[in-house]
Amino acid sequence: MVQPVRVGVVGCGYWGPNLIRNFQRQADAQVVAVADQRPERLEPILRASPGLEGHADAAALIARADIDAVVIATPVATHFPLALAALQAGKHVFVEKPLADSEAACARLIEEAERRKLVLMVDHVFVFTSAVQKIEAMLARGDLGELYYYDSVRVNLGLFQPDVNVIWDLAVHDLAILDAIAPGPPLTVAATAHRHIPGQAENMAALTLSYAGNFTAHINVNWLSPVKVRRTLIGGSKRMIVYDDIEPDHKIMVYEKGVDYVDPGPDAAKVRVSYRTGDMAAPHLDGREALDRAAAHFLECVRSGEAPRTDGRAGLRVVAVMAAAMRSLAAGGTAMGINA
Repeated sequence: MVQPVRVGVVGCGYWGPNLIRNFQRQADAQVVAVADQRPERLEPILRASPGLEGHADAAALIARADIDAVVIATPVATHFPLALAALQAGKHVFVEKPLADSEAACARLIEEAERRKLVLMVDHVFVFTSAVQKIEAMLARGDLGELYYYDSVRVNLGLFQPDVNVIWDLAVHDLAILDAIAPGPPLTVAATAHRHIPGQAENMAALTLSYAGNFTAHINVNWLSPVKVRRTLIGGSKRMIVYDDIEPDHKIMVYEKGVDYVDPGPDAAKVRVSYRTGDMAAPHLDGREALDRAAAHFLECVRSGEAPRTDGRAGLRVVAVMAAAMRSLAAGGTAMGINA
């Protein structure tokens, strides 16, 4: 009988309980212990799962010999030291997004994981949604034709984060999706942002990413919206997609709409444009929770030694875009090159 992967979870705040629940449901995993500095967070988890052991100190959990993998769901600034300590202790690591708060920190984690032949995976959870995986499959088949644009609105009222701005909290999701579906890496990013609460980070921002060819991406994120919106438009030469993550039944709507034209050659003034309108379809999506799929993928990689779909390098690529966006903010919105 195959022994389960023994898991320890660090962080029982907003996202930690979701990770605990999804790793507990995996047949090939056993959540052994959890850690959190705040008793009011730790104690309800322990009451709900009597078999778990609790630690007030993450170092004590990481040092345990009966843990194979450490799952980290803590503030962004702590991702690097906790993940590095876990890797140095010989543990596989699953880290809540973003992987770390700088490109250098991501690179150091990648180096440590590769040197020790350990799995390092970042929780780019939207990459594991059935909706994004369906979109990725459609793009791979060429269903949309040449990809033109990605326009996303990701807004809600709160949740204000104590250590990162709205780009690192919300735009990271779209950047992870783009890392999976875009026709290539982004070349530049231009960002504008504003803060409206004294002493707090930027609570609304707009990003424009440029790519080789005719593809571009716009991302609008906001913590001050009266309603929660998670809507993305993806347009191509053949079809267009509306992806609404809040829609309960039809998260993806595929439209047979577009613009056709006749190339006039050198006489551009004679170009003829026609509009194409066809059917709309809503592809079937399974109801599996994305985090369940992500946890299962991590465990599979631990067993096989294969690189995760959202490995450390994927985490670095996303962090590199956000780091460039921060440089753009400091330069008044000037487009900045991306290092990764």
